[in-house]
Amino acid sequence: MTKRIIAPALALAALATATTTTAQAQQQACVNAADLGDAVLYAMPIAYDAVGTSCARQLKADGFMARDGAGFVERFRAKQDAAWPGAFRLIKTFMAQEGGEAGSSDADMTAMIAALPEESLRPFVDGLVGQMIAEEIKPDSCGKIERGMELLAPLPADNLAGLFAFVAELADLKSPAVCPANPPAAAK
Repeated sequence: MTKRIIAPALALAALATATTTTAQAQQQACVNAADLGDAVLYAMPIAYDAVGTSCARQLKADGFMARDGAGFVERFRAKQDAAWPGAFRLIKTFMAQEGGEAGSSDADMTAMIAALPEESLRPFVDGLVGQMIAEEIKPDSCGKIERGMELLAPLPADNLAGLFAFVAELADLKSPAVCPANPPAAAK
């Protein structure tokens, strides 16, 4: 399930970058865990809506999403605006890293997208990420996804986002890596 959540969060990164250059990307070898958490907060309502659409025929009428799903996702919707700057920083970091590894056609796309105002990108990001998530959901996984949401529902939204970032750090993600919470002090 982490790949299904990580992929959309990182897919946000495939859409935009503002002013980060390739040189800055090489200096920024990791993403801030708080920004990854913000991306989870931001993407959860998009993912929830994609599950609801993709799994409409598979979900039970008395299942978690029907009973308590609206309350679960509302906690994330309420935090989306505040989470956007961190999610956008994750996008920029990822795009800068990908742009440094990619060819000139990707660099041209990055430059074109960079010219758009940040707030203009949000609807584009929402639509594309929602579509990407919906395409990844297989009908036989709908019940498992719903069960996972029900297990996570008691956690406050901020704790869930922080837990996700912590698990990503423990999993030692590399593209991009998660910055350590407490970087070691430099040796003298």
